This record gives sequence, structure tokens and C-alpha cells, in this order.
Amino acid sequence: MTLHSMTGFASGQGSAGDYSWTWDIRSVNAKGLDVRTRTPEWLEGLETELKKRTSKAISRGNVSISLRLNRAEESRGEMQVNAAALNAVLAAVKATEEQAEQAGLVLAPMRATDLLAMRGVLEFASAEQDPEPLVKTLLSEFDSLLAAFVNMRQSEGQALSEVLSSQLSRISELCTIAAQRAEDRLPQIEQSLRGNLARILQNSEGADSDRVAQELAMLAVKADVTEELDRLAAHVKAAQRLLQAGGPVGRKLDFLMQEFNREANTLCSKAQNAALTDVGLELKTIIDQMREQVQNIE
Repeated sequence: MTLHSMTGFASGQGSAGDYSWTWDIRSVNAKGLDVRTRTPEWLEGLETELKKRTSKAISRGNVSISLRLNRAEESRGEMQVNAAALNAVLAAVKATEEQAEQAGLVLAPMRATDLLAMRGVLEFASAEQDPEPLVKTLLSEFDSLLAAFVNMRQSEGQALSEVLSSQLSRISELCTIAAQRAEDRLPQIEQSLRGNLARILQNSEGADSDRVAQELAMLAVKADVTEELDRLAAHVKAAQRLLQAGGPVGRKLDFLMQEFNREANTLCSKAQNAALTDVGLELKTIIDQMREQVQNIE
């Protein structure tokens, strides 16, 4: 399996009989799957089936599907006035004229052509037609569109996988560098511990020797970054396995990014050395970049 991005786009056009149409399907990031459609209401069952088929093909993303349907002029039937729309327009005109009169204004008379130009007042008489054949045709075409859409998300996912693999390799390199710099700073740490020991001994008259040893051990532990580097290496391997497994692994990778960031923060706080701190900061930068990329993965 391969990774899929949550961002994608596909469009298509088609025609059958008196109708022509344009499809548009696109998606952006989301925590779960949210499929929204814009289709003519009279095409019964189309919206439900579009959502069903999309949900089988995609597991995450905010997906919007739009269908713009046109009918040939000669097949639309005769023009007629929509009585309900006309009454609503007349009521609005009357209310406007009354309000204008109260304000001492005189409006120009409304002409019939002005009323008919209002949206929804003049319309084609709908001819009775069974929508089922058209719905079947549209769904058949949608399957091809959905496949193209999924392929685009897969191509985007492959590109993301390559970027993430490169970033994971860099994190591995930085862990190796960090281990060496942690080793190089041992003389500095030793000197610091000796200084701390001297201060403790100067103020430890009557102090419990076990307590003194305990404090020194704690100072040594606070400077040791071995566990953080080991965990970072383990996280790198876990992330690489997820990339190789593919499929909807975005949530798991997002969780791993939190773990990566936690270890990098601890490494910086324990560094006590400028060279090691620099490595920790570069780690944090790459991890932040990875986290941005992971947000796009299904």
C-alpha cells in the first residue's frame, strides 16, 4: 500500500440526451471524513450514492463534490411565471415603496419586464422525466472521476513519503552527531560535577552521605541524553515502518511527531553545551517541518 494525501482535485465533463454536466471533486485536510455534495435535488438517490461510494474509497479528508447540470434550451419546455416567486417579489417591492414613502422618497415605477427579470420569477416549465436513467449515467461517470481523484491523492502521498523519508534520514544523522557531541562534552560535564561536589561538601557538615551521593547521581542523570537519543532512533524506525506499510497512517504519524518533539525538547534542556544544543534545535526544526507534512496524510 502507498500513502495518500488528503488534498486532491479532479474534474470532468459529460453529456447524455438533452443534458450536459460538469463534475468537480476536491478535498482538504480534516480529522475524519466529511463528504459534502452539491447536486440538483430532483435527481433522487444521487447524493446518497455519491457519499457512499466516496466513503468506500477515502477514509479521511473534507471532500466536496459539485455537479453542474445543464439542459438543452429546446427541451426545457415553455416559459412560465413562478407564482410564488412573483408574489414574494411583489411583497418586497411594496414594502420597499412604503419605507421609501415614509422617508419622503419617490421611487420610479416598477415595470413588468423588471419583475420578470428577477431571479426565479420566469422559468421553464419542467417536463416530466424519469431521473433514474440519468442518475445511473452520472454515477457511472462519477466512478471514473473518483478513481482519478484517488490516483491524484496517491501521487501526492508518494511525494510526501519521499520528503518524510529524507527528513527521517536527516534525523538519524543528527542523532549520530548528537551522540558524538554528548561524548565530547564529558570533560565539561565532569568538571561541572566536580564543582557541584565541592559546593556540596563545603555545605554538607553533618549532612547524610547517602543524600550527598543521591544528589550527585541526580545531577549526572540530568546531563545524560542516552535515553532521548535511543527513543529518537526508535521513533525513526517506527515512522519508517509506517511509511513502508502505507494506507491511512496519518493519525499514527501525527502521534509519533508529538513523541519526536518531546524527545528533542528534553535533549535541548539537558544539553548544557552549545554544540549539542545546536543539534537539538536543528532536530526541532526538522520535526516541525515533518509535522506540517504529516497533517496532509490520510
